Amino acid sequence: MYIEHTPALGNSPRPLPVEPALESLLSQSMLRVDIVAELHYCGSWFMDEPRYDCGLFHLVGTGECQVESPALTEALQLQAGDLVVFPHGDPHRLSSVSDDSASATSLICGELHFSSNTMHPLSHALPACFVVRAAHADNVFRSLSTMMVDVANSGLAGRQMLLNKLADTLFTLAICDFAQRQTDHRGLFAALADTRICKVLRAVHENPGHAWTMQCMASLACMSRSAFAERFAQLMKIPPMQYVTQWRVSMAERLLRDRQLSVASIAEQLGYSSEAAFRRLFKRVSGVCPGRIRSQDQDYLLN
Repeated sequence: MYIEHTPALGNSPRPLPVEPALESLLSQSMLRVDIVAELHYCGSWFMDEPRYDCGLFHLVGTGECQVESPALTEALQLQAGDLVVFPHGDPHRLSSVSDDSASATSLICGELHFSSNTMHPLSHALPACFVVRAAHADNVFRSLSTMMVDVANSGLAGRQMLLNKLADTLFTLAICDFAQRQTDHRGLFAALADTRICKVLRAVHENPGHAWTMQCMASLACMSRSAFAERFAQLMKIPPMQYVTQWRVSMAERLLRDRQLSVASIAEQLGYSSEAAFRRLFKRVSGVCPGRIRSQDQDYLLN
């Protein structure tokens, strides 16, 4: 699925107001953004990207290009300053718009790595592809994208580190832009905009180790248990306690990468009464044991 938002016109659905709960989610996003290529093309060109196990994005620095993908119903034209994101690594092709040899295009390309691709709410909430148009973005986004292009073209020491940090901020702004333009009344971003459900989501994000119960969450939302359960499931498409479990497992995957923390301390931090209970639940939900997460992380560092 591809989603592109343009300014609301006439009777178009109004974007949902994004509550501060989005900040609590982004602060725990467990996302790593890496710039992997800075490309310069002229004349007729194309670049094929196969399916990846991570997300991909391309910022058009100068010039213009078009992008095609099975996730799109038609080719999209991209201008300087536009950002196209494939959060799930869907295959796509970038190419020149014309054969004009005088036309030059530059791209800054990067990868998005969630520490928990299967459990993190954002990995489920984002579509196969979305675009942030420079013409519709706010001044902060445009200024940051311009800064990235300037840094990419500079000879600054530490340029790669600077680009990675700028890209991390740019992607955060892209998610905020996407969320603020949402008109879908179901899903994570709709729940974050719900004045009652967002209180619960924010609390769960910030304190996953709390002894969460249906009654506790319903009280926080100022709703009856039945009304809360129905509203939460309507928006999030899963029951409240299942969301709590998935968030805890997502947090656990990040914590397991810190070798200074024992599995027992992580279990306690996330509200589990015993290490054994935590290990069983973690494997049931994620499909792998906690030790496998640590070995995968070690393999990544060695490579």
